[in-house]
Amino acid sequence: MTVYLVGAGPGDPGLLTVRGAQLLRAADVVVHDRLVGRRVLDLAPPTARLVDVGKIAGSASPSQE
Repeated sequence: MTVYLVGAGPGDPGLLTVRGAQLLRAADVVVHDRLVGRRVLDLAPPTARLVDVGKIAGSASPSQE
């Protein structure tokens, strides 16, 4: 299994790197927080599993235990 970390930047999919967009389009699983916009997540294939890890803007991060 290969894991890639792709930064979502300010949320505009047009501002992702070309490689980042390619990786999202080919992903089987996308682990994200709630700060990532829907338009970025929509780049993932419909068959990709989207896992929301729960960080919300202005809130404390959830425990990672």
